[in-house]
Amino acid sequence: MKAGSGDQGSPPCFLRFPRPVRVVSGAEAELKCVVLGEPPPIVVWEKGGQQLAASERLSFPADGAEHGLLLSGALPTDAGVYVCRARNAAGEAYAAAAVTVLEPPASESEPQPAERPLPPPGAGEGAPVFLAGPRSQWVLRGAQVVLTCQVGGLPAPALYWEKDGMALDEVWDSGHFTLEPGRAEGGQGVSLALRILAARLPDSGVYVCHARNAHGHAQAGALLQVHQPPENPPEDPDEAPKPVVEPLKCAPKTFWVNEGKHAKFRCYVMGKPEPEIEWHWEGRPLLSDRRRLMYRDRDGGFVLKVLYCQAKDRGLYVCAARNSAGQTLSAVQLHVKEPRLRFTRPLQDVEGREHGIAVLECKVPNSRIPTAWFREDQRLLPCRKYEQIEEGTVRRLIIHRLKADDDGVYLCEMRGRVRTVANVTVKGPILKRLPRKLDVLEGENAVLLVETQEAGVEGRWSRDGEDLPATCQSSSGHMHALVLPGVTREDAGEVTFSLGNSRTTTLLRVKCVKHSPPGPPVLAEMFKGHKNTVLLTWKPPEPAPETPFIYRLERQEVGSEDWIQCFSIEKAGAVEVPGDCVPSEGDYRFRVCTVSEHGRSPHVVFHGSAHLVPTARLVAGLEDVQVYDGEDAVFSLDLSTIIQGTWFLNGEELKSHEPEGQVEPGALRYRIEQKGLQHRLLLRAVQHQHSGALVGFSCPGVQDSAALTIQESPVHILSPEDKVSLTFTTSERVVLTCELSRVDFPACWYKDGQEVEESESLVVKMDGRKHRLILPAAEVRDSGEFECRTEGVSAFFSVTVRDPPVHILDPQEHVFVHAITSECVMLTCEVDREDAPVRWYKDGQEVEESDLVVLEKEGTHHRLVLPAAQPPDGGEFQCVAGDERAYFTVTITDVSSWIVYPSGKVYVAAVRLERVVLTCELCRPWAEVRWTKDGEEVVESPALLLQKEDTVRRLVLPAVQLEDSGEYLCEIDDESASFTVTVTEPPVRIIYPRDEMTLIAVSLECVVLRCELSRQDAPVRWYKDGLEVEESEALVLESDGPHRRLVLPAAQPEQGGEFVCDAGDDSAFFTVTVTAPPEKIVHPAARSLDLQFGAPGRVELRCEVAPAGSQVRWYKDGLEVEASDTLLLGAEGPVRTLTLPHAQPEDAGEYVCETRDEAVTFNVSVAEPPVQFLAPEASPAPLCVAPGEPVVLSCEVSRAGALVFWSHNGSPVQEGEGLEFQAEGPRRILRIRAAELTHAGLYTCQSGTAPGAPSLSFTVQVAEPPQAKLVSELTPLTVHEGDDATFRCEVSPPDAEVTWLRNGAVVTPGPQLEIGEHGLSRTLTVRGCQLNDAGTVTARAGGTATSARLHVRETELLFLRRLQDVRAEEGQDVCLEVETGRVGAAEAVRWLRAGEPLPHDSRMSMAQDGHVYRLFIRGVVLADQGTYGCESHHDRTLARLSVRPKQLRVLRPLEDMTIIEGGSATFQLELSQEGVAGEWARGGVRLQPGPKCHVHAEGRTHRLVLSSLGPADSGCVSFTVDSLRCAARLTVREAPVTIVRGLQDLEVTEGDTATLECELSQALADVTWEKDGCPLTPSPRLRLQALGTRRLLQLRRCSPLDAGTYSCAVGAARAGPVRLVVCERNVSVLSELRSVRVREGDGATFECTVSEVETTGSWELGGRQLRPGGHVRIRQEGKKHILVLSELRPEDAGEVRFQAGPAQSVAQLEVEALPLQMCRRPPREKTVLVGRRAILEVTVSRSGGHVCWLREGVELCPGDKYELRSHGPTHSLVIHDVRPEDQGTYSCQAGQDSAHTRLLVEAGARDPTPGAGISQ
Repeated sequence: MKAGSGDQGSPPCFLRFPRPVRVVSGAEAELKCVVLGEPPPIVVWEKGGQQLAASERLSFPADGAEHGLLLSGALPTDAGVYVCRARNAAGEAYAAAAVTVLEPPASESEPQPAERPLPPPGAGEGAPVFLAGPRSQWVLRGAQVVLTCQVGGLPAPALYWEKDGMALDEVWDSGHFTLEPGRAEGGQGVSLALRILAARLPDSGVYVCHARNAHGHAQAGALLQVHQPPENPPEDPDEAPKPVVEPLKCAPKTFWVNEGKHAKFRCYVMGKPEPEIEWHWEGRPLLSDRRRLMYRDRDGGFVLKVLYCQAKDRGLYVCAARNSAGQTLSAVQLHVKEPRLRFTRPLQDVEGREHGIAVLECKVPNSRIPTAWFREDQRLLPCRKYEQIEEGTVRRLIIHRLKADDDGVYLCEMRGRVRTVANVTVKGPILKRLPRKLDVLEGENAVLLVETQEAGVEGRWSRDGEDLPATCQSSSGHMHALVLPGVTREDAGEVTFSLGNSRTTTLLRVKCVKHSPPGPPVLAEMFKGHKNTVLLTWKPPEPAPETPFIYRLERQEVGSEDWIQCFSIEKAGAVEVPGDCVPSEGDYRFRVCTVSEHGRSPHVVFHGSAHLVPTARLVAGLEDVQVYDGEDAVFSLDLSTIIQGTWFLNGEELKSHEPEGQVEPGALRYRIEQKGLQHRLLLRAVQHQHSGALVGFSCPGVQDSAALTIQESPVHILSPEDKVSLTFTTSERVVLTCELSRVDFPACWYKDGQEVEESESLVVKMDGRKHRLILPAAEVRDSGEFECRTEGVSAFFSVTVRDPPVHILDPQEHVFVHAITSECVMLTCEVDREDAPVRWYKDGQEVEESDLVVLEKEGTHHRLVLPAAQPPDGGEFQCVAGDERAYFTVTITDVSSWIVYPSGKVYVAAVRLERVVLTCELCRPWAEVRWTKDGEEVVESPALLLQKEDTVRRLVLPAVQLEDSGEYLCEIDDESASFTVTVTEPPVRIIYPRDEMTLIAVSLECVVLRCELSRQDAPVRWYKDGLEVEESEALVLESDGPHRRLVLPAAQPEQGGEFVCDAGDDSAFFTVTVTAPPEKIVHPAARSLDLQFGAPGRVELRCEVAPAGSQVRWYKDGLEVEASDTLLLGAEGPVRTLTLPHAQPEDAGEYVCETRDEAVTFNVSVAEPPVQFLAPEASPAPLCVAPGEPVVLSCEVSRAGALVFWSHNGSPVQEGEGLEFQAEGPRRILRIRAAELTHAGLYTCQSGTAPGAPSLSFTVQVAEPPQAKLVSELTPLTVHEGDDATFRCEVSPPDAEVTWLRNGAVVTPGPQLEIGEHGLSRTLTVRGCQLNDAGTVTARAGGTATSARLHVRETELLFLRRLQDVRAEEGQDVCLEVETGRVGAAEAVRWLRAGEPLPHDSRMSMAQDGHVYRLFIRGVVLADQGTYGCESHHDRTLARLSVRPKQLRVLRPLEDMTIIEGGSATFQLELSQEGVAGEWARGGVRLQPGPKCHVHAEGRTHRLVLSSLGPADSGCVSFTVDSLRCAARLTVREAPVTIVRGLQDLEVTEGDTATLECELSQALADVTWEKDGCPLTPSPRLRLQALGTRRLLQLRRCSPLDAGTYSCAVGAARAGPVRLVVCERNVSVLSELRSVRVREGDGATFECTVSEVETTGSWELGGRQLRPGGHVRIRQEGKKHILVLSELRPEDAGEVRFQAGPAQSVAQLEVEALPLQMCRRPPREKTVLVGRRAILEVTVSRSGGHVCWLREGVELCPGDKYELRSHGPTHSLVIHDVRPEDQGTYSCQAGQDSAHTRLLVEAGARDPTPGAGISQ
């Protein structure tokens, strides 16, 4: 709490308080705070009531308003409370913070404070274990408290207590508590009791008992809460009086907060003993509840937090602090800003029982406003637990299954974050629940409190489902506490308190304390011992790390960038590194760092390097090498370490400094390689004469040799390298090529393991290295595995020969066929080859030819014929040719059913005036139908249309009417389709208005809401604000045709709202706002009046308003006036008045009377009375003065603003020349500064220029001037060096001359000496006094003189600009700078470090530039870190230099690169430091140097070169060193593809395979083949292959159509065009066809033999080409072609022709016909209705047979009456328009067979006629 402030300036105020610090012994502790004040306060630091002074370990850095305390090398004795006290002339303030110094951690890990069994006596030593922990207590103030703990452990542990993390002596006086050590019960441990003699409120807190011995540490805690007694305590002189909130001496601070936000007040109080704090609101004490939280923060401040502020929370909040020494207050006025949009009904607090429900309800201004529910800061979503209901403007939240954790603050929020807040109280066993979450810093104490309804009950504490130890739990009465001292991350989790079925839960979160990594080792040195070893030594880091640590030693080979770990050492000392610890011989550097669980320290590099050589051993020796003549010979061996060696060939040393060389000019070439531990010697292309050469290798400790043997080179296969699989079509040319390594070396060809024999169909050729096997015209039987074999090696070719594929040319789409019973159905399919086999399938089953299904073939056309289709014959047919299929869907409709659609009754629902279409589909387009409605035939008209389109019949009603409803029939013969049409009125629609309308009216106006409907007779209902309206005098409902109106004849404001016109299917919305009538000013009519009045007098301004109740406001000169004694406001009926009972001139101005809508202005003028002189202050008698004296003439007029005119001896007086006019209110003054003789005379003051105006006269007399003399003496002066000194005296008269002397010499004015004169005053000023200016100064005037002494003191050399803390990076230059108040000598200031003068160091230099002094430190190192000071004889300033390890930066980063495939990429970056080792990576994988990867490091530049790049090498290339990473993108684009070997012209024989081949530069490239400029696509006959870089086009079974120009394109490259020539194949007939004669139904076979095996032939019968299938079978056996015809009919007779190319053979087929018979006869009797149609059908044994129809033996002829039909074997007689006379016997004659049918004709049914009977 701030101290009281005075009236001058502002007292000190802490903007940032110092924070408590916990450090390990030996570390650095720093406290910082920010304090302001005017004038700037003086800051001092205190501890234990004593002011602290700067020392080597203690400094007080300051930076403007920031002040600090820096403690180096903290010791346990430094722990305590440090107070920062700020003081200035206006007041004083202070702040405090605790510094805790911890002991260094034990070497072994500390045990957890979990319960452990105490080891039995004699079982050995152990860590401390709590036998009984302290218990939490709740006591009243003044009570005595005893906290006891019992601990076991060997050796006996030391016990001590802490309160809130601080030692007890730091918190209390020694007289407030006692510690009572003792033995634990049973004698197995020790105990320590803490006794608090008289508990005070500040004693509340967490008390922790610590136990420590050599084996570990344990702790247990308890909570103590001290409460104010409910009644007045007994008088106690030691107790402070009861706090009383006294009236504040000054206005409190003001704090504004938006409604629904939090308000936080913090009060920091210091005092000893520790003060007690009470919070008050509006004079009443505050208690902590759900929305008012009171606690103490980590900085020691007392905090009051008001959550979700409401309007009722506004008021004065006071923090009252008191102790035995006194009390103090701090106050703040809280204002809550309410939003413009508010809840019309806010939430109310509710209570509920556990497991019950709670209902929260509020109301929003508008039903359309969205809202959201919150429980404190957690958003609640609708679910079974939280049911959220919106009913109009009501918002309701129902909380089901209440539990203790549901107790809390709930909010409903609408837009703009406008909130309403309520408390939900859950009644149950648990009264006070746990907080929803608790955040605790690691190492602090966590306290959880629960209050239960019943006292003495036992609850259960658990964390994440596991019970917590009993030592941390306490219960007393209704209160239950859980105390977790010194929490760790393992303590975090969900903590639950359970009591029966009730439970409350909190989330305990432990925030980790950030730890600093350990410091680096110091004093690192390298000693080079005896040969091949090095000794490294260092000292531990200072200060020692808090946690266990190790040292990590790393090595680096000179010239390399990589550091590699050598050892990890636990203790510091000396480490000897032998040569065997390095992988290869070289110069090595070493570095060391410190590593702990908190990180790694910077590395410390040992100065210098050491040459180490590993001892080599032979791991894998040389072996004799046997190679073939011309091959390379490789000798290699592996050593145990990396070391240089020497190679020998036949005893001659090979030069190792050259990678490649020759033994002698023109002789054997060699190459020496070393990769890590492996050494290799490569001998290039050895010859036979080198056989027997001896190769040797020698290095220290290793010698080895081997021999070289040369063999004759064997043959091997160059291509193909792997087995080749090839696929061809029949008649293609097949060429298999095998290339050997030797020219003209013999090879044999095998097929399926059998050696092949040459023939016309298989040719074997040899051309140099290449061996070929050629199949001029491949056949299917040529498929198999071919092998080219030579001397133990073979090349394999897998050849597959297939027939060419068949393609269907027509149809390309699915075909749908509709037919009626007995019609002939024909399905046709066209393929691209005549000899292509075709199969027909029906519904997935293959079709076989029969009487009912006929399969025909004619050239490339194949047909399936159903001569007399029946309904079962319908289905899905497929024509299958090779891999392709054609689909047909056949539908056969029984002739007995004319109507195809609809099959059932159809119901049509329509709206009046809609278009209705009734559709009926027939099986035949020529059928006629009859439409009827409700049994009567319809008549076509504009309102009813009949349409006919193919098989579809329609009845159209363009605009259906209600009377069109009914049943419609579409009739044909005795069939009909029924349609039931139902017509209804259309739904009602609101035509106007389409959008919501807003109407604003004035009260008593007529408001009309209009609505136009789509139907005149449609009913509507009117609603207002959701309720249906009722007609009355104030609300009239009207209806006019389609128009509906709601009329408010005289609208009132309360009649406004939302109106709805509801027409059932549609609604119209109106928003009506009725405002009050305008408030007008009736009188005066003018809006501006000018009025004049006299002063003093009565002024009355009047206005008459309408309506009479209108409110008015009065303004004067723009400001609203308020009624007072001098200004009266009146209102009587419609009259409004403003009265000034005693108007004065100052009352004049502009007066405005304003209503809500109008205003009138009164310009009021108040005239003033004439000016009069009042009684003068001085007598107008003559005034006599001496020359030089001032003269004042004064008078008073009756009005302050009146003008007066002065005259001297009748002449006007002008201001100036020593005369001055003044006006002070009603007084008028003429002032003569220094009277002269000319100023004597009569002076007159006149109030106006008019004659006779009032006036007042004065007479002034001036005496003779007196002699010059000194009136006052000089005063001795003492000034500081550099300041000005001014001597002052007064003379008389004012114009007297004064002479100045200094040390007896007359003073001459100059830059340093200035002489001044002002009236009677005379001055001498000495500028910039120096020490030699001291002396005597004398002033003489007339015969008088006066002297005074001038003393000059030396000026203090103070610092105007003080040192500032500097943070620098290792290696940077640092400048520390101060500025003094004056220029001093160079030795006037002294630079210090840690309180001592600076050591001699060439890196440090000091400079002075006028007022500025500088200290330069070049290339700072870590050892330069510390506190630097600059001091003079009068002042001192300190600052801290912090040096951080040198940060690595990228000066020139990597750049993205794009490379063409096969090229190289160079990545380069520049770092800020040299000698830095980093790692290169690509795609996250570390790169290792190799043939394609080269890594270079040169100074600060690092370079990576990647060569022979491919597209797969694209990715992210990065360079990483420590935490620095730089990356760039590598993009490798594919090289453009070129054609290495082009196409060649080709000539093949018809039917052979043509292969076109080209070779590309890349294997992965897509090519495009073209023929005659058109792109080619793969097909069964055309294959496009890719074999490595080769691209092949294979065209099987070439035909003359395949001839043309072919080309191949890849990218921009193109091969060709080349020409393909297809030669015709010569074929001749060896065996001619023979004619055949068979009987009907038998089969016939034709055979023809040709000269070529792979010849395709075609068969024709009667000029019609035959296709396999059905009754036709075609096959080929080598050169023999066979045609088999089955189930022949007479019409099949004809010429049979076979043709193969130009060759052909002809024979005759004769079929002897069998007698014609009837297969299906008509019924014996058939009955037909008059007027209908009769059909008689027969089916004969074969198609084409002639039948004859007769009636009563007379042959019938076709005509209008009779129609004769014939379709295949089916013949029909159709009798149209049957009449009774058509009745009789009809017969059908087929050959010798006949059938008879009796036709009966019946009349149609009629209605019975009345009177019908038998005539006589």
